[in-house]
Amino acid sequence: MTTTPTPDPAVWFVTGAASGFGRDIVEEVLARGGRAVATARDPSRLAELVAIAPQRALALPLDVVDPRQAQDAVRLAHERFGRIDVLVNNAGRGFAGAFEEASDAEVREVFELNVFGLMNVTRAVLPGMRARRAGAIVNLSSVGGLVARAGTAVYASTKFAVEGLSQAMAGELRHLGIRVMAVEPGPFRTNFIAAMPRAARRIPDYDASSGARIEALYPGHGRQRGDPRRAAAAIVAAIAGGDPPMHLVLGAPALALVREARERFDRELDAWQAVARSADYPGDPD
Repeated sequence: MTTTPTPDPAVWFVTGAASGFGRDIVEEVLARGGRAVATARDPSRLAELVAIAPQRALALPLDVVDPRQAQDAVRLAHERFGRIDVLVNNAGRGFAGAFEEASDAEVREVFELNVFGLMNVTRAVLPGMRARRAGAIVNLSSVGGLVARAGTAVYASTKFAVEGLSQAMAGELRHLGIRVMAVEPGPFRTNFIAAMPRAARRIPDYDASSGARIEALYPGHGRQRGDPRRAAAAIVAAIAGGDPPMHLVLGAPALALVREARERFDRELDAWQAVARSADYPGDPD
């Protein structure tokens, strides 16, 4: 009698794993019997994660804005586990302030982490996935990457960039056996808001729009409706199921916000469709 060998558990590579969604995703992967490469700028903060399953967990230093560190971390992950099955681009942070209030340096710093850092790690991981014709990439976006609101113009623009990159990469990689999923959480009970810096410059003209919304955000810290552990379980389950969605909106508030925005967009399309069509050469087919 022959038996089918049990496949090796999937290897997850998670950035920003010291806290928040990243930490919860690593814990969920290990609880399911998977293997995890947990990365953070300070790997000493990952010791408790590795202790959960020392044979199946690896902690590595990684500042995602440094391409060489990304390459080194991926190489060490391959040396330990032989491959990376799932990349979770989780490292990132928020930024509060009206666009005009944000300095060029502040804007560039957020883009370096949220966008270019994500690209650095993805570039390092993709060759191995392409060689095996298998893999999944999970990009932690935000409901702010689908619906931008006052007070978070800079942050939302980074997440809109992540959304565009994710959608294009999904088309580029699908025939190679690599799936891409963008995750759009709403408000969750993590340290995200408490750690979110605010633009150093204040312009009183924005107090009634951006300022009012920002001031409402901080007092809500610790009372958000979303449970990050449940979110982590949903993310891991979506990938483990083998057919993840292109977009995974998480949390009832985010779902309601996206639906409302889509309905508003549809009404606008309908109202202006005659103008849209008027821009074509006359007589050409639709």
